[in-house]
Parts: sequence; C-alpha cells; structure tokens
Amino acid sequence: MASTCLQMSGFLLSCFGWIGIIIATATSEWVVTCRFDITTCKKMDELGTKGLWEDCVLSIDLYHCRSLTDILLLPAYIQTSRALMISASILGLPAILLVMMSLPCINLGSEPESIKHKRSVGGGVLIILIAICCIIPTVWFPIASHRESGLVTFGYSLYAGWIGAALCLFGGSMISCCSGDSPEYSENRFYYSKQRAAPSTSPNHAKNAHV
Repeated sequence: MASTCLQMSGFLLSCFGWIGIIIATATSEWVVTCRFDITTCKKMDELGTKGLWEDCVLSIDLYHCRSLTDILLLPAYIQTSRALMISASILGLPAILLVMMSLPCINLGSEPESIKHKRSVGGGVLIILIAICCIIPTVWFPIASHRESGLVTFGYSLYAGWIGAALCLFGGSMISCCSGDSPEYSENRFYYSKQRAAPSTSPNHAKNAHV
C-alpha cells in the first residue's frame, strides 16, 4: 500500500514538473537585464528581458521584442539551452506514459508484474534524466546572461523551470525507489531460501529408518 501511494505521488509530481518545464521552454522571460537600477533603465529604455526565443525591451510606454531567429549567430549557451529544454519537453511524454501504464490501477491484458516493474523503473529513470536536462540550462543561462549584459533579477520562466526540474527529480526518484525488487527476483529468492531451509536426508539416517 505504501509503495502504491509513493508511486502515485511520484507520478503526480512528475506530471506537474513536466508542465512547468514546458512553460519554461515556451515562454521568454528568463532573466531581466539592466546595467543600472530598474527605474533608470526604464527611463533610458534599457530594461530588458531575455529568453530562449526573443529579447524584449521594457519601458514606461513601450514593450518591444526581437525574435532570435539567427541560429548560427546565437551564443552557445542559448543554443545549448534550447536543445536541452526541447529534449526535456519531448522526452516527458514517453516518460509519463511509461509510468502511467505501470500504475497498479492499470492492467494491460494478462502481462506479468515483472513487465510493469521494468516499465516503472524505466519511466522513473527517464524522468530523472528530464530533470537533469532542465537543471543545466536554467543554471547556465542566468550566469551567462549576467556576464553578457548585466542581470537584475530572474524571470518567471526561470522559476517555472527550477520548480519543474525539482518536481521531476523528486517524482522520478520516488517512482524508481518505490518499485522495489522485481517480482521474478523475489520469487527466485524465496525459492532458493526454501531450498536451503529444507532438511537434508543423509544415508545413515535412511539406513536407521529402514532398520
């Protein structure tokens, strides 16, 4: 019962974390950049937001964005962050499906429990891999942006990525840990322990019993 509750909790955490990663990938307010304080930058039209897909300039009466379409001219940290976040968003779908099909409340025909166990462990490991793919760009991007154009604060997209990565990391760990031993391994272990516990019949004992 406890294992089932942990698996369900890990599944729900992973779903919410995957949604957070998708939000971080699709939106562009990762960091707010400015070389001065926020009020001065707004007056000088130098307060901006930067994300994976566009740069925006914020002022009192203006909100202008420029799409980052020149892929070959982009810095390496933006290209790498794009690739990792897109990979995490795409891998989330098969990972969630694997875990969902391994839940105790879902049965696919008369498949053995060992198949569901392998599916659960595979889904949990894949979710942990998704979390790692999200952690790398959400840490690297603000550091590189600060060195390039000055960093004031983090944007909501970055917070969504951090929360999503944390939820996926915890959820994937719970799913992988609560799976326990494979049913085949448990059955074999019980069989061997039963063989060891069986009393051995020696020749002398058989001879005495015959007499």
